[in-house]
Amino acid sequence: MSTEFKLPELGENIESADVLNVLVKPGDVVELDQGVIEIETDKATIEVPSTAAGKVKEVKVKAGDKIKVGQTIFTFEEVSEKTEQKKSSNEKIETQAETISTQKQTAEKPVERKPKTQKAKSSIVEFKLPELGENIESADVLNVLVKPGDVVELDQGVIEIETDKATIEVPSTVSGIVKELLVKPGDKAKVGQTILVLSASESGETTIEETKIVSEIKVETEEPEIEKNKIPEAKPVLLEASHQPPIIKGAAPAAPSVRRIARELGVDINKVHGSGPGGRISLDDVKAYVKNLNLSRSESSFGVKQEALPDFKQFGSIDIKPMSNIRVKTAEHLSYAWAVTPHVTQFDKADITELEALRKQFNQKLQKSGVKITMTSILMKLMASALKVFPQFNSSIDMERKEIIYKKYFNIGVAVDTDHGLIVPVIKDVEKKNIKELSLELSVIAEKARLRKISLEELRGGCITITNLGGIGGTSFTPIVNSPEVAILGVSRGSFEPVFTNEKFEPRLMLPLSLSYDHRIIDGADAARFLRWLCEALEQPLKILIEG
Repeated sequence: MSTEFKLPELGENIESADVLNVLVKPGDVVELDQGVIEIETDKATIEVPSTAAGKVKEVKVKAGDKIKVGQTIFTFEEVSEKTEQKKSSNEKIETQAETISTQKQTAEKPVERKPKTQKAKSSIVEFKLPELGENIESADVLNVLVKPGDVVELDQGVIEIETDKATIEVPSTVSGIVKELLVKPGDKAKVGQTILVLSASESGETTIEETKIVSEIKVETEEPEIEKNKIPEAKPVLLEASHQPPIIKGAAPAAPSVRRIARELGVDINKVHGSGPGGRISLDDVKAYVKNLNLSRSESSFGVKQEALPDFKQFGSIDIKPMSNIRVKTAEHLSYAWAVTPHVTQFDKADITELEALRKQFNQKLQKSGVKITMTSILMKLMASALKVFPQFNSSIDMERKEIIYKKYFNIGVAVDTDHGLIVPVIKDVEKKNIKELSLELSVIAEKARLRKISLEELRGGCITITNLGGIGGTSFTPIVNSPEVAILGVSRGSFEPVFTNEKFEPRLMLPLSLSYDHRIIDGADAARFLRWLCEALEQPLKILIEG
């Protein structure tokens, strides 16, 4: 009895598929759920299992065909049970006869058992550059801290690298003896690249028995069972399963091969316009998208094409030095922040005459402990309280989704001036720490930033930033908001000014403050109130106990 196997339903809105491979041929015996054809749909590459068992009579498709749901793939005829049992029995007898013959021919062949002492091999482990953070794919090698023969412990620093965001020391995730170094200072290492090879163990000799068969023919001690024309049971396979993310409803229509190329190029397939039927995305569409993206990067954030620089050598001698990764990233990030954020800066001054006297007094008491209270650490504590009073300053804006994200944590970033560029470490949970603790933590993390020992985790998660130029000078400035934050506080040098109080002018120490903010979410009046609240808290510290 002949039976037709037809292409089954493949999913919602999928009416056809491309044939990649036909896994059976006429005469093959097909079992239930055995893979018979490999196809590619708009969403995945899959192996289609048979819904019945039998012997293939005719295959009606070939690789490269486009087939529709319900179309006949092949016909097969059911095989009777008696015929199969008889066939299997005959094959079994033939196999047994062949085995007996083979055993007879090799029975007189001598077998030698030779003891062999073999030294146990040490376990070889590759240490690869781990994930460094979001969107960071490579780093520059500044220094290699180990050499071949060194013993490396778990979490020991083995390499010093510079990323777009910071200079960090990478700890080893394994322990052992360094066998080979695969990078050197000056190299650019990619995430996942092997940095060094270690040997995990070096000891132990094991005596093993090696059986040598003099004959070239191996004697089978077990009775083999072979069924002709039987195809091993195929397991359902999804090609690229480990690399291809699941296809969700509403995803862009594109073949898996196109999706793979898009992922390799770092392209969001959902942002590519498809030129095919029904908006289907082809490889040419992905290439066109990447080309337009590269062209747009050659223009500034305002859509103005970058003008070519003149040849400065014609005016005199010059010296050209490459930008460091930190400087490049700083330039790109600040250009982006300036372009997308409507900046406004609010200015005010705080009378810190009494506060400065108290600060110096406490620092004298804390000299033995090695802790020095700074104006920055005081401002950090005050700003954490201010964010509770003005929650719109502790937020980020998502223009694509038209949403405002309000944060319930209070982490303050502090801009640190270093020899290799501006770095902004983040002090976490500021509202839970006193000013003495904040001063100590700020001192430690700032030193780590200057020595290039800061970790990426210590640079993430800020809610608002402080940049203090008071130690250098200046009366005011307009800091750029550190997107995706919505505000940044600039601090300039305090100076004595005549202030009219109690019907007379008195010399008062005034601290200039500059608050830049994102006008999309913060109005001018709110910014003025926020900055005035800070000034009053500096002048009257009891304010944070009452309102903060």
